[in-house]
Amino acid sequence: MRVLVTGANGFIGARGVAALRDAGHEVVVAVRKPPAQGRDDAIVICDFARDLDPQIWIPRLAGIDAAVNCAGILRETRADKFQSIHVDAPRALFRACVAVGVRRVIQISALGDPSDGEFIASKHRGDQALAELDLDWLVLRPGLVYSAHGAYGGTSLLRALAVLPGVMLLPGDGTQKLRPLAAEDLAASVVAALARPQLRAETLELVGPEILTLRDYLLAWRGWFGLRKPCVLTTPQPLLAATVALGEAWGRGPICRVIAHLLERNRVGSVLALERMQSMLGVMPAALAQALVQRPCQAPDLWFARWYVLRPLLICTLALVWIASGSVGLLLPATAAQAALPHWPPALVSGITLASGMADLVLGLMLLLGQRVRVVLSLMLAMVAAYTIVIGTLAPEHWRDPFGGLLKNLPISGILIVALHVKPDKMLELKRETFPA
Repeated sequence: MRVLVTGANGFIGARGVAALRDAGHEVVVAVRKPPAQGRDDAIVICDFARDLDPQIWIPRLAGIDAAVNCAGILRETRADKFQSIHVDAPRALFRACVAVGVRRVIQISALGDPSDGEFIASKHRGDQALAELDLDWLVLRPGLVYSAHGAYGGTSLLRALAVLPGVMLLPGDGTQKLRPLAAEDLAASVVAALARPQLRAETLELVGPEILTLRDYLLAWRGWFGLRKPCVLTTPQPLLAATVALGEAWGRGPICRVIAHLLERNRVGSVLALERMQSMLGVMPAALAQALVQRPCQAPDLWFARWYVLRPLLICTLALVWIASGSVGLLLPATAAQAALPHWPPALVSGITLASGMADLVLGLMLLLGQRVRVVLSLMLAMVAAYTIVIGTLAPEHWRDPFGGLLKNLPISGILIVALHVKPDKMLELKRETFPA
């Protein structure tokens, strides 16, 4: 079959594409941005934030036999809203399928109750929009999805919590129940669904074979990473709420209300969920321990998990240094600034102090708020380099400062280069190339 897969660059979508390809299907990937490297699959450029008209999707369905919708977001941005990504754009795709005669449509939804929040509620509205159409549809609702071959978003956050040095920080008390499902088993379920055309107009909950507490889930990952048993710390509700509020204010990353709500609920599915999954799809999902044994931990796995926490910490530290530096520069008496550069004209020193202080303050605030991070880090690096070259050349006595005022710019430059070029998503790309799913 020739299968269109939306959200094909995502954590779930990428594994679905690989499984479909391995099963002999011809895959057409629908993505917002084309991959940096060439790939064998046919590519359709789409944007679920804007492609809300069925007429936009009709040409993209030429020659397509089935569609699999894996597109989704965990948090809203200025451009991406739950309503458009989970409801309006999928509905346009589904209606286009009706118009051109693509009968088979598989929707990857999410396990939960609409009262869990707008993420689940919007996903289920998208399911309902599909169920109202005359199509051979199937809705798959997985709970917590993981993979030993990589992580993204919420799964990356949980793995990062499992590798904290000496401790393991639990969201809440860690007694929340879940039935983790391997992403590879979810992908196998999609392949199995396409092989069973008689299976239609059904909503299936996809769950793992065992019920675990969040504490046991994280301990299993810590053991996989080869780390010693930690001191387990629970998070009081007020502290957890404050952390989520900060994550929401920052506007990016997996620390948000959606993840918090999902972790607060017991997401185990119905009593017959596993039985229905096995009988209808013929898929026997692996237990977490079994999946982890099948793919031993490698060094990049641990690097990725630890850097996932360390990079935001590094970014916040740099932001605070720049904010403090800018504030001090703006509040510094003119005599103090002149004393640091006694041979320079006072007007020039005053102008440089004011301009650099304002620049430091603006860049620090932008970095703290997560605005254009790569641009800000690049500007910070340029400022440090310019400051070091100019001051080091025209006032070389500062190299001999006993407090290392100028010398400290060298390690700061190194830190900026690391923060600029070593990103968790780039490390994930490296892992995918080295250890394909």
